[in-house]
Amino acid sequence: MADNNVVLMQGNEACVEGALIAGMKFYAGYPITPSTEIAEISASKLPKIGGKFIQMEDEIASISAVIGASLAGNKAMTATSGPGFSLKQEGIGYAIIAEVPCVIVNVQRGGPSTGLPTSPAQGDIMQARWGTHGEHSIIALCPSTVKEVLDVTIRAFNLSEKYRTPVIILMDEVVGHMREKVELPNPSKIEIYNRKKPTSSPDDYMPYKVKDGDIVPEMPSIGEGYRYHVTGLVHDEYGFPTNDSSIAEKLITRLVEKIESNLDDIVEYEEYRLADADEAIIAYGSTARSAKSAINLLREKGRKIGLFRPITIWPSPKQQIEILAKKVKRISVIEMNLGQYYLEIDRIAGKYTNVTKYGSVNGELISPDEIISFIEED
Repeated sequence: MADNNVVLMQGNEACVEGALIAGMKFYAGYPITPSTEIAEISASKLPKIGGKFIQMEDEIASISAVIGASLAGNKAMTATSGPGFSLKQEGIGYAIIAEVPCVIVNVQRGGPSTGLPTSPAQGDIMQARWGTHGEHSIIALCPSTVKEVLDVTIRAFNLSEKYRTPVIILMDEVVGHMREKVELPNPSKIEIYNRKKPTSSPDDYMPYKVKDGDIVPEMPSIGEGYRYHVTGLVHDEYGFPTNDSSIAEKLITRLVEKIESNLDDIVEYEEYRLADADEAIIAYGSTARSAKSAINLLREKGRKIGLFRPITIWPSPKQQIEILAKKVKRISVIEMNLGQYYLEIDRIAGKYTNVTKYGSVNGELISPDEIISFIEED
């Protein structure tokens, strides 16, 4: 593939392209608007490279099949939206505690329930963070351009493999369905991360034992000769269930810390026209595109305003938000919901500056004019 391979590409298509570059060899899913193109394109392309596609009977079976494929050594992905993401939550929790790398794409649409299947929304922000029960951390990434969908999907697989955890990609309908010019990268120049394989003999191997200061255990594939017990229960270093409170505390703390102690590696964000700003907008996904246009127009009117765009939604970029909050007199959180990420931003920044919110749940992309009107109200 040439370095200058420029194509017109849809967001959902770019997701599959990025997954294939990252090494995806298995996809299981169930058709659901507005993510269906991801399944369709995966069904077409995976068999051509020796991969496997399977349409499952429902969303629960889909995430279960992806977990099984990953345990067998395949990089695996599923995609869904709305009600399907709700159905996957138990499987996501299983992948978290069993430390099974996989990628879950959620092309967000209006809800709750069936809601607005063909309309954009950003109402799954808190579900991505807390949708599965219990104490846990999660990685969720949010692209805003078609090219970024490709890049973020590659990164999602890398982070998933590196930290042995499910990674969520939070697109929205606008990003999933719009088409933009994309310069496809040369796969040979892309850094790809693969899970760490055991260095000990099968007789000495303990599937959840950490060593050498690395709190992410090594991971063999099922069938490679290593005994490997997988369970959704709290388990010891051999993988066997236990009710020992000290082991439970150690395990759950490690699952959280392997993400929360690596924020410098995991957190990604964009700053736009913030160098001299005395007020800021925080927006993500397609809403950030409207915010950039609004900022450019407000700048023409003399407002010193800029954009902070989290690409890593979870874990949130706490340190960067605190720095921003100490610098500006106001942060406005703009999102296609009624204030889900605002809650996180206000928690972090509210002690330093005024945090306001503007949200919409009418199934329409928030326009630059709406953002300008909101900013100019104060």
